[in-house]
Amino acid sequence: MSLAQQLSDGIAAMGIPVTPEQQQKLLDYLTLLHKWNAVYNLTAIRQPEQMVSHHLLDSLAVLPHLWPQRWLDVGCGGGLPGIVLAVMQPEWSFTLLDSNSKKTGFVQQAAIELGLHNVEVRCERVEQWKPGQKFDGIISRAFADVSDFVSLTRHLLADGGRWAAMKGVPEQELKCLPDGIEVEKVITLRVPELEAARSLVVLGERKK
Repeated sequence: MSLAQQLSDGIAAMGIPVTPEQQQKLLDYLTLLHKWNAVYNLTAIRQPEQMVSHHLLDSLAVLPHLWPQRWLDVGCGGGLPGIVLAVMQPEWSFTLLDSNSKKTGFVQQAAIELGLHNVEVRCERVEQWKPGQKFDGIISRAFADVSDFVSLTRHLLADGGRWAAMKGVPEQELKCLPDGIEVEKVITLRVPELEAARSLVVLGERKK
């Protein structure tokens, strides 16, 4: 099966609306990730077929559960899920942040080659970073446990904003959240061709 067919089948199974142009951009991104991975070690996954399920479809699975408008992807690595989400939501803005300059260098190049005008890339340590504007949503895929993720990014969340943590089985991590933080929901995700448990944890500041 071709990568294009594999991606198309996975998207159809999840029922996510996608244009042919968006689908092509996702495949173009996969090509870039695979090419640069040989030199920059962006991901432990080497096979493009596995990248479709473990990276593209895994990132797409959270899309129906997100909200507008300004997003921060913390510890974005090779651009996941931020680049995938930016392809799918051109009206939203995405800042992709990582402290590894090789990874942010790749992400910047990928955003340029894919023509993503809604992406900003920052090479910073998140706890020291002070942007001019805060974020409606902060997402992470492989950055830290939930407690550290929330603590390190709390100064970046806008009033009424929420966190979205992409996890496997998160229950243990949710037992020791920082004061004032509550779990809004834990959504079980079904990712085609991925056997591992996947979930999205949405958290917010407790209403006073």
